[in-house]
Amino acid sequence: MTARTSTENLLTDNPALYEARFPDPEQLAGRWAEDCLRRYGSGPRVLDLGCGTGRDAAHLHRAGRTVTGADLSEAMLAYARVQHAGPEYLHADLRRFTLPAREFDAVVCLDSALLYCHTNTELDGFLTSVRRSLAPGGLLVAEMRNGAFFLGRTELLDAPRVNGFTWQGVAYESTTTLSVDRTAQLLRRTRVWTADDGSEPVEQRSAWRLLFPQELRHVLAGHGFEVLALHDGPGPRTEPAWREGDAPGSATDADRMHLVARLN
Repeated sequence: MTARTSTENLLTDNPALYEARFPDPEQLAGRWAEDCLRRYGSGPRVLDLGCGTGRDAAHLHRAGRTVTGADLSEAMLAYARVQHAGPEYLHADLRRFTLPAREFDAVVCLDSALLYCHTNTELDGFLTSVRRSLAPGGLLVAEMRNGAFFLGRTELLDAPRVNGFTWQGVAYESTTTLSVDRTAQLLRRTRVWTADDGSEPVEQRSAWRLLFPQELRHVLAGHGFEVLALHDGPGPRTEPAWREGDAPGSATDADRMHLVARLN
């Protein structure tokens, strides 16, 4: 059966399904972010950009921080307010945003959310907005895919990846294909969803900007940031995954890239 193409996002529009597909029972992402904030001496006021379902924002809130979560998806924000209460949740487009009368000690941007800035203009808009939101000396903490990994490597591109899980009695399967658009410097993703509830397959497309370590350093410096740490692992989505007490690495060779930068 041919999949129909949807402009909607099955996971974004169904946050509970998102958490079923990407469980984080050990709260590794939130714990890693909190470890970075402690390690580099952040103050308590945190903005979680691209907060999604609010899991990580809620963890930072439980750690004693004053947290604001921001996301473009109203469905995610509505879910976060109920399921991960504690932080304040606001609607914002990370590519350019203004949060009036708010100043933060740190901005956290996890799960490659920064890479939805596909163009240089959008990336500049993100960093301009972050700089405007941060107190002097504030931190930017980000976790994302590493563009350098795809230089000559094809193991994530050679074959589709199939994942299956069951949610509310329905078995779902996703088949994900990645390809590199070198001209646009994008990692494009095509994902086909099938379910055993009789619904027709759905094809969805998205993309991430491929940023390279030296390129990221240069762009950050142009916006007044000093890079304190830039490394491929360990992190919440690496193999092996980050564990409490792990120090930041020094290489930027693997699939993930982790950033801590300070606003000068």
